[in-house]
Amino acid sequence: MKVGIMQPYFFPYIGYFQLINLVDKWIVFDTPQYIRHGWINRNRILKPDGNDWQYINIPLKKHEREEVINKIEASEAEDWKSKMINQLGHYKKKAPYFYKTIELVKESINIPSSNIVDINISTMKHVCEYLNITFDFEVYSKMNLTHETPENAGEWALYISKAIGAKTYINPPGGREIFDKEKYESAGIDLQFIESKLLPYSQKNESFIAGLSIIDLMMFNSKDEIADHLKSFQLT
Repeated sequence: MKVGIMQPYFFPYIGYFQLINLVDKWIVFDTPQYIRHGWINRNRILKPDGNDWQYINIPLKKHEREEVINKIEASEAEDWKSKMINQLGHYKKKAPYFYKTIELVKESINIPSSNIVDINISTMKHVCEYLNITFDFEVYSKMNLTHETPENAGEWALYISKAIGAKTYINPPGGREIFDKEKYESAGIDLQFIESKLLPYSQKNESFIAGLSIIDLMMFNSKDEIADHLKSFQLT
């Protein structure tokens, strides 16, 4: 069994979905500390002029600085959902798949829960269903796993993989230095890294801005075209 273990990001870029598409089991790692200015409650889309990017984000309720991700709640003090849909409105002028994508976004964020993990799981489910990606996932905090206590960040994936019987663990290339390959080999787990190759596509602008939210990719590409993007990676 191949496993991927990642924090729940908000409408992440194509590389995140390449990894989901590659593994047999996905673990939503929801117990690390929430870090400001990460990808848990925000991502990037094009600006209306198309020549730069801007953030879409979920405003959050006040919380302790060291709060874990699964305790983070979206703010109810403002109508962030409508604001986000309005931010995406400029795509209507030039994106051929605007209507399909905007409906997907609306459906995925209009859920009863304000918990950031629930919202992000909903977005992942909707995107994966749209792209015909099998999304077999579990939420780490609800799994009641018994495993060794990690002594460093690179051991979390090792012990979770062992506990669920995974034979292969695949991680994005970022943070490669925290993993001890020998420890994984000793445990009978093949440690691999997926390196995304971001294919350019028409954003109907003079220049191409890579690495934006999956929303941007879906706005400008058909499902068949996105299937080619899902295959554009290298395992090392």
